[in-house]
Amino acid sequence: MLKKQLTIGNLKPTFPIIQGGMGVGISLSSLAGHVAKCGGIGIISGAQIGYREKDFIKNPLRANLDALKHEIQLAREIAPDGIIGVNLMVAMKHYAEYVKKAVEEKIDLIISGAGLPLDLPKYTKDTHTKAIPIVSSAKAANIICKQWDRKYNFAPDAIIVEGPLAGGHLGFSASDLEECPPLVEDILQEVKVIAQEYGAKYNKSIPVIVAGGVYDGTDVQHMLEIGADGIQMATRFVTTYECDAHLAFKEAYINSTPETIGIIKSPVGMPGRAILNPYVTNPAGNKACFYDCLHKCGITDIPYCISKALIHAVTGDTENALLFCGSNAYKATKLEHVKDIFEEIQLAIC
Repeated sequence: MLKKQLTIGNLKPTFPIIQGGMGVGISLSSLAGHVAKCGGIGIISGAQIGYREKDFIKNPLRANLDALKHEIQLAREIAPDGIIGVNLMVAMKHYAEYVKKAVEEKIDLIISGAGLPLDLPKYTKDTHTKAIPIVSSAKAANIICKQWDRKYNFAPDAIIVEGPLAGGHLGFSASDLEECPPLVEDILQEVKVIAQEYGAKYNKSIPVIVAGGVYDGTDVQHMLEIGADGIQMATRFVTTYECDAHLAFKEAYINSTPETIGIIKSPVGMPGRAILNPYVTNPAGNKACFYDCLHKCGITDIPYCISKALIHAVTGDTENALLFCGSNAYKATKLEHVKDIFEEIQLAIC
């Protein structure tokens, strides 16, 4: 029997594991569905999810909304009784439309970061869908909880604390990451105090989930022992057969080393962790925007189009791509099945 049960309202996964959302197209229905089938919480990334649709360039919003609905349905077919969620970035244009579509499809939960999801309860309150913000500090958690309390008479259903070892965009300044990165363990304890305060006010349990730098069963056990109610893992699931990414993307992880993984400045102005290929370390420069996907995009004064770079990544053109990854991506040595990861975690935490 597992030592700790993750409970998010009426949702009780077999394992206290959330598979982190990874875009563009890295975690779609296949990965999310198989994670949910194995007893975790599978997450579909909503970022430019319609990149394979015929009308994506002409009408990206419609293509993305159609694809979001389709991927949720496909994940449900894989795991009819599993828990499926979506990750929707606040930084996306048309954020509200994506949230409303996910709620319409009765998604189990929405995880939202890359900005403060101050109005998420406007669309999720009194629905089937749970609202879960991602934060990188107690300050951010407090701002969100205060806003949701004051404006919507609502508290988060869970809070994910993402530390500086995560992949993709990070909620820390470049100087913090270079000089003295905070420990996710410390942020966890600070956010737990806030979760307990608002949980008491609303007579609900608000689990606090740790993300960033968790790769194997030993890491999971450690985080649970120090007080995390659950774990979000992303990087480990990339090198699975079920991951939606192209094989070349998975091989880039397997072939990476600690020296080839580092912090970059994303075109959206945030630091992020990625594999350091020439495309991101010596970019040729951007000339146009075809996707109109983010609020903060300089279009012509950014080093490259982030959507284009991430679409190249998921489709296998890794030489001309932004390859986001967590700090432990180099630990991958082979492809494995999602069920293998859960079997390892089970051995560690039972």
